[in-house]
Amino acid sequence: MNKTLISTFPLLKLSVAGFTQSQGGVLHLISVALSMFTQAELDLEKGLEMRKRVLSGILASEETYLSHLEALLLPMKPLKAAATTSQPVLTVQQIETIFFKVPELYEIHKEFYDSLLPRVQQWSHHQCVGDLFQKQASQLGVYRAFVDNYELAVETAEKCCQANTQFAEISEVMPYGVLKVLVTRSTLVLHDLLKHTPSSHPDYPLLQDALRISQNFLSSINEESTPRRQSMTVKKGENRQLLKDGFMVELVEGARKLRHVFLFTDLLLCAKLKKQIGGKSQQYDSKWYIPLSDLTFQTAEESEPLPIPQAPDEELDAIKIKISSLRSEIQRERRANKGSKVMERLKKKLSEQELLLLLNSPNMPLRVHNRSGKSYIFLISSDYERAEWKEVIREQQKKCFKTFSLTSMELQMLTNSCLKLQTVHQLPLTVNKEEDESTGLYGFLNVIVHSASGLKQSLNLYCTLEVDSFGIFVNKAKTRVYRYTTEPKWNEEFEIELEGSQTLRLLCYEKSYNKAKMNKEDGESTDRIMGKGQIALDPPMLQGKDWQRTVIPMNGIEVKISMKFTSREFSLKRMSSRKPMGVFGVNISSVTKRERSKVPYIVRQCLEEIERRGMEEVGIYRVSGVATDIQALKTAFDTNNKDVSVMMSEMDVNAIAGTLKLYFRELPEPLFTDELYPNFAGGIALSDSVAKESCMLNLLLSLPEPNLVTFLFLLDHLKRVAEKESVNKMSLHNLATVFGPTLLRPAEKDSKIPTNPTQPITMGDSWSLEVMSQVHI
Repeated sequence: MNKTLISTFPLLKLSVAGFTQSQGGVLHLISVALSMFTQAELDLEKGLEMRKRVLSGILASEETYLSHLEALLLPMKPLKAAATTSQPVLTVQQIETIFFKVPELYEIHKEFYDSLLPRVQQWSHHQCVGDLFQKQASQLGVYRAFVDNYELAVETAEKCCQANTQFAEISEVMPYGVLKVLVTRSTLVLHDLLKHTPSSHPDYPLLQDALRISQNFLSSINEESTPRRQSMTVKKGENRQLLKDGFMVELVEGARKLRHVFLFTDLLLCAKLKKQIGGKSQQYDSKWYIPLSDLTFQTAEESEPLPIPQAPDEELDAIKIKISSLRSEIQRERRANKGSKVMERLKKKLSEQELLLLLNSPNMPLRVHNRSGKSYIFLISSDYERAEWKEVIREQQKKCFKTFSLTSMELQMLTNSCLKLQTVHQLPLTVNKEEDESTGLYGFLNVIVHSASGLKQSLNLYCTLEVDSFGIFVNKAKTRVYRYTTEPKWNEEFEIELEGSQTLRLLCYEKSYNKAKMNKEDGESTDRIMGKGQIALDPPMLQGKDWQRTVIPMNGIEVKISMKFTSREFSLKRMSSRKPMGVFGVNISSVTKRERSKVPYIVRQCLEEIERRGMEEVGIYRVSGVATDIQALKTAFDTNNKDVSVMMSEMDVNAIAGTLKLYFRELPEPLFTDELYPNFAGGIALSDSVAKESCMLNLLLSLPEPNLVTFLFLLDHLKRVAEKESVNKMSLHNLATVFGPTLLRPAEKDSKIPTNPTQPITMGDSWSLEVMSQVHI
């Protein structure tokens, strides 16, 4: 028995650490959010009306700009026609140089105007336009090509005017110079539009993204540097444009390396940022490149078997605890106005830990292969990001047909240009963020996935939900498959735990039942992503008690969802049931006495069903079950429904796992009891391992018999789940993180929640930070 009890240490340590870890950062956030909420509500109506005014101004500007483009394109056709006659005004090469990318610019703005006009004409406060601005921003590569060619075009036009009086007359009415100032104006307009868009509006994250891309693009143009045209012009006068870039982890001979990856119109370049020496400016060092015409995506079956080294979950959680502790220290130093040297030292330590987490967290492979021979592996944290890279590469490959190779000089020039062209300038580290930026939400987010519309054909569809934690995205929930329809109506509710989360992502998949047509990725069947989108988790919007309904647009599909947030502090309430003959909210000793058993029937039934068919379920106990199914099972157990076992056999196993977690969470007193809670906390803080072991054993043996037997029964099951870790990805440490706070956190009377909701909550327990700093799993 001692061996079994000793093995509970990770669970006990994680339970206290999990409870205390999030207390500091979220408390100040709640206070600020609530104080802002009233003013935000007053300004909401005015801001939404201003949105329409700003958009009306954008339409007027677009009309003017389109007229300039039309005036510029007007002489192009006759000039092209004359170029093939015996008396050409300009040569074909001169025409292509002067009018380079102008037709494409016209098409971009015509499409934008034609899409925006009907939306403004049919205006409502719920109208979305962010997708149009995001799409326009994603096409800035065309502007890049135009700007790179601008000086050559003007120079060519001036020479042609001097040599040909007929063209000189034509050029007088060509408004060429107006095109170059467009991006500056677009950036200012986006500022105005974002200012009058509520952060809760679905447009907000899309406009933020569009503004970021536009600002980075404008910044790169305004830099004083050698003309990019020289480094970006390739053979035959074509222009190489940057489509996408970002930081990724590359697996190199079993080691993880941080890379900056650049996707150009004709190649993928992997580079490393060199260390700055002696005050020299930053530079990139090229590691490798693949022409897009030679690039393929490999599956694990097609490539050489190469194991992906993964850091133990215990190490990753220990890093997270250090990060939380350092963030708290920095906040205390900032409030105390201590010297900059102390702050710099703390920030340096924080950056080191965050970089360590950034390197070691991603485990989802993106395998790229060069047809000439070599393969490379990137590690990404979520399917969302992997799909983004694959989509943009495959789309561009449709335009790439010829292979090529770069000379060492060409490769050097291309690599040098990356510093000026990059759109992602910084790693997602705390030190790179503004001081007043949100630290994210801690607590529980209830999400109802209602329905989807906009599908062109009937498909078998399901959705998954991802949220970020410490900058890394994790899959949290999955809807059932809605069979063969263009308008799936899931209406499924999930409860998702948030740990400093700022973004909710939603992916819509087509389920493939034909094994011959299934895609393969690392030996596992994967389904086709039909659409993806994301929404910012805005504290002021989510602090209310009401459900917030919104729409997530994705590639022509719209998914309707509702959200409701409960902060970690207010989720600590434990309420006794008003149904004494029920199970949920009833003291465990009362239930076992009534049932004449050592372990409650609900615990035995849930564990039996999970052992029967859930032991190899990926993310069992971590992935949320459907809330409506969980509530149905709760009612069935509370009313002693004889068909409960039949109900369970027909439900998703994650719903059964969710029912078990809900049972423990709703106990009027935690399994480890209110009385022993301070003693467990004190025992964990002991530095002497022998004393800690003795203390834990004595405390466990002090539990009431139903509590102890139920805990050991549960622990025995969790150990068997952890033995399947290679399949279900749930180690004992992961399971401890899930169950710890549920089994240990005290009842409402011990939660120390202030009566004034705008007053920051402070941890009165002196052991909280000590636990965080001493838990080295």
